[in-house]
Amino acid sequence: MQFLSHIKVLELATVLAGPAVGMFFAELGAKVIKVEPPGGDVTRSWKLPIESKDDSVSAYFSSVNYGKESLFMDLSAPNERQKLYDLIQNEPIDIVIANFKKGSAEKLGLDYATLSKIQPSLIYGHVTGYGTESDRTGFDAVIQAESGFMYLNRSPGSEPTKMPVALMDLLAAHQLKEGLLVALYQRERTGTGAYVHISLIQAAVSALANQASAWLKAGSNPQPMGSDHPTIAPYGSLFLTKDEKYMLLAVGNDGQFRNLCHAIHLPQLAQDPRFHTNPERVKHREKLKKILSEALIQQNAEVWIADFQRLQIPCGIIYDIQEALNQPEIADLLLPHAVRTIAFEVNGQPLRNDLSAPQPLI
Repeated sequence: MQFLSHIKVLELATVLAGPAVGMFFAELGAKVIKVEPPGGDVTRSWKLPIESKDDSVSAYFSSVNYGKESLFMDLSAPNERQKLYDLIQNEPIDIVIANFKKGSAEKLGLDYATLSKIQPSLIYGHVTGYGTESDRTGFDAVIQAESGFMYLNRSPGSEPTKMPVALMDLLAAHQLKEGLLVALYQRERTGTGAYVHISLIQAAVSALANQASAWLKAGSNPQPMGSDHPTIAPYGSLFLTKDEKYMLLAVGNDGQFRNLCHAIHLPQLAQDPRFHTNPERVKHREKLKKILSEALIQQNAEVWIADFQRLQIPCGIIYDIQEALNQPEIADLLLPHAVRTIAFEVNGQPLRNDLSAPQPLI
């Protein structure tokens, strides 16, 4: 898709949230120039034990840097910074993506006020941890802890658990994408640039959705429930099958529950006053889970899945990552993650610091 082939993006962000936004624009055809410190984005070194020490592109780095052109620059050096200013003016750059801590952008002369003087129509996307007035650096794991996600992400009685991906970073990235797209639309109509700010903590808390409103509206402080849903049953519940696979049910209404009861040869269960409606099933969820567990252990997962899908009962088998990536439905997402490093020049001078940079990527 080349919808944004006329857009040029300068990425001054590292790690995950900002680079994820940069890759979004690259995938839509924008020219994205990623500026890395002389030693490269730190995620180049975040490698699994099985990854080659000689490869400057880690699996982690590859996940959010597809389709970009990398420059390695020491932005604390005035001459390097001037080259960046020239790049912003001469390309010209439409969007800057940054994740500077409080005061750092101003100290380096890379804040919105400074760069918008060079390029008045510039749109500046800024990711912070806790807002522009906080000195705290934002780390996804800490945000997970402080936003309530880790508290809820566990079974009752077990310890709080961090999610296996940096979801707070990704939530912030999605919000920043939306803000930048709105700013682009505004610029098309008015010609003016914009400053768009997203903090990890606000992105995280705003994504609590119904869990937050349970407290704000109903005064109920949500508690850990494993994979169960607080207001729907059996939704998110896990069941072991005969072949020792875990299957998840996502029964969202009474009609689906009646179909489920028919499929497991317990049609009378749907007429039981304890389970006839969703509010009653929520009230008696533990008894219902026990009955369903005893029924579902009688057959292999694939047999149940075939029967349930035929009756339009939402369900799925718990896949590992390899199995998830082998699904035909996601084949179009699997692109070769190759990042190209190009040495740009401004006024005949190379922008990349070859002496301290990782080897150029081919």
